[in-house]
Amino acid sequence: MAIQLTEICPKPLFLDLMTVKKLACIVGARPNFMKIAPILHALAAHKNVQPVLIHTGQHYDKNLSDIFFEELKISRPDISLGIGSGSHAQQTAEVMVAVEKVLLDAAEQGHPFHRMVVVGDVNSTAAAAIAAIKLHIPVAHVEAGLRSFDRNMPEEINRILTDSICDMLLVSEPSGVENLAAEGHAQENIHLVGNVMIDTLMTQLERAKESTILDNMGLKKGQYGVVTLHRPANVDDEQVLGSLIDVLLEISVQTPLVFPIHPRTKSRLEAFELMSKLESAANVHCIGPAGYLDFLCLTSNAKVIVTDSGGLQEESTALGIPCLTMRPSTERPVTCSEGTSTLIGSDADKLRTLLSQVIQGEYKSGKCPDLWDGKAAERIAEIFAAE
Repeated sequence: MAIQLTEICPKPLFLDLMTVKKLACIVGARPNFMKIAPILHALAAHKNVQPVLIHTGQHYDKNLSDIFFEELKISRPDISLGIGSGSHAQQTAEVMVAVEKVLLDAAEQGHPFHRMVVVGDVNSTAAAAIAAIKLHIPVAHVEAGLRSFDRNMPEEINRILTDSICDMLLVSEPSGVENLAAEGHAQENIHLVGNVMIDTLMTQLERAKESTILDNMGLKKGQYGVVTLHRPANVDDEQVLGSLIDVLLEISVQTPLVFPIHPRTKSRLEAFELMSKLESAANVHCIGPAGYLDFLCLTSNAKVIVTDSGGLQEESTALGIPCLTMRPSTERPVTCSEGTSTLIGSDADKLRTLLSQVIQGEYKSGKCPDLWDGKAAERIAEIFAAE
């Protein structure tokens, strides 16, 4: 495991380090970059706070990561840990060991971290939080309080563990406040700040319009659907995945579909001999992972989104685009109660019915929730600066 230290002290040297609060900002997977980017930008306005971006490398694709740094206009991580893939236990353990070393080294050099900031619900989120709190470094959790109430999801375990040891809980929607209060968290530790993912979406939407991906695929705005599937419940069972693919193939005759295929999903499609059916369909565009701006161009101009991704539930609600969520439960209930999402589990018949409603213009409308206004990161930065 190689630790790369590119820049431990990126702020000007003339700053009095005793007055600057140093934040260890942890990211572990690509969605984390969309969540941390607006926070880093907002913190630039506060000279008494110094963020240090630490990338665990839990998910790492050099080419795609490079695109994310460029498109989100953030500098490369100050510290890269290069953990890589592995079992949940292996990843969690390796992140804890590596992050602990970074925190201890900083303290030994006389520049200890004032606080750690973790985002989302990946293994790196929980592991880094545990490492910090055992060194008596307080932890702030962005997207705190989200609960699916399904402990079969590893992300749910990460969310519960992380929130249980954090003293600053930065919440994206009202259900998070209710969940944390029910779990006994002190009210003064809970801050309803809004959704940082929507901050990134709003700042990048104009740039996404410059993408040529629609022209390259011969697609017209509002006349196609986007599909993303990767969760085990949808892709690990041959019968379930096969029935979902059959519905998508049926619908593609009426509405073209773009399917950015997750590597895990691709391996299942190939193992179940379903990949050839998709590739031979005239109106199904199977593509690999896309950069953020290309993908945002696709989703923001779609007629419908079919997904099991939590982030896409939020983005589709902010964009006002119908979202058929292939999950039995969600940690983001506001996207269903106020937004454009409907939970359908892995039910192929429900998928067929709701896709038909969308195509016929009979699907429900939604609204963007309060505080999903593009200013969540500013509110978070104010809290850090005032601490």
